[in-house]
Amino acid sequence: MISDVSREPRSLTTLLKQLIQIGIALSSERDLSVLLERIVTEARGFTNAEAGTLFLREGSALRFAVVQNEPRAQAWGTDQARPAVAGTPLPLDLPSLAGHVARTGAAITLPNAHLVPVGRPDAFKPYVDARMDDRARSVLVVPLQEPSGDVIGVLQLVNARDPAGAVIPFDAEFEGLVGSLASQAAVAIRNSMLEDLSFKDPLTGAYNRRYFTLRIQEEAKRHARFGEPVSLVLIDVDHFKPVNDRHGHGTGDAVLREVTHVLMENSRDFSIVTRYGGDEFAVLLVNTPKAGALCYAERILGVVARHRFVHGHLTVSMGVATLPNDVGAADELIPAADRALYAAKQAGRNTVR
Repeated sequence: MISDVSREPRSLTTLLKQLIQIGIALSSERDLSVLLERIVTEARGFTNAEAGTLFLREGSALRFAVVQNEPRAQAWGTDQARPAVAGTPLPLDLPSLAGHVARTGAAITLPNAHLVPVGRPDAFKPYVDARMDDRARSVLVVPLQEPSGDVIGVLQLVNARDPAGAVIPFDAEFEGLVGSLASQAAVAIRNSMLEDLSFKDPLTGAYNRRYFTLRIQEEAKRHARFGEPVSLVLIDVDHFKPVNDRHGHGTGDAVLREVTHVLMENSRDFSIVTRYGGDEFAVLLVNTPKAGALCYAERILGVVARHRFVHGHLTVSMGVATLPNDVGAADELIPAADRALYAAKQAGRNTVR
């Protein structure tokens, strides 16, 4: 929710100070998905915009990365607040405000988007732009441009509001100021993407062992300070070698990607889903007690068993350990979970221990 403080008149000095604070906050955010949401939230708060969309450039198209629209969420319900087309790439050769800004690198400010003549390249295209908000009037669109000049995305803000809540044109100062914010955001996004790559397994997109090691150390410190429980679930794909032998390594790789997808889709955003090695996965469950970890593991066991994999049926074996229930220190979690996983395999697989 956008703060009401943004509706009060602000001097240029105040705006610049706020912009600096936003830049510092963005540069310190390492989680890419959180960063993208925060960019839109901060830009909306800065301009008091009703709604906002962030697009990321992928080749010759733009991808909807973030869509924030509280009025639509309230009217239609949260599940429908993000348009169905948000999952569909927006080709750059299809006329649109975002596409024009991505191609030219030039910002656009429209007091009333619907009054711009249709033939102009910066004209509002109802069949494209209105998919985000068919009530859009005032619009501010800026490129997410790196110092090198590359445009890696577009930030589109809709319907500036005055203190009474009425839609007004975006302040003329905002184009340059939001452009500066977008430039800072572009650098933060690129840094986050590079860091993301260094912490991700290239095959599956799950976190890698390096990141897992760092996080388990962080959770050990958190437990020592606040006493929060932390659980570890080790997961082994049952009879994975025959899959590779019978169907080939390409199918084996596809299976590992599918397992990762199932784990991520059925885990909380702050759970650390890791490809621990080969066909073994580790899920670090933050602030999760023993009962919660066992419930999670049993649920995953059933989801995997019901999933239709590319080669057919598949099951997993799982070992669970919790600090402080099972071990006295975080460095004992992995050996304890590994012993539990071994017991699950010895018990016939497709089970939790």
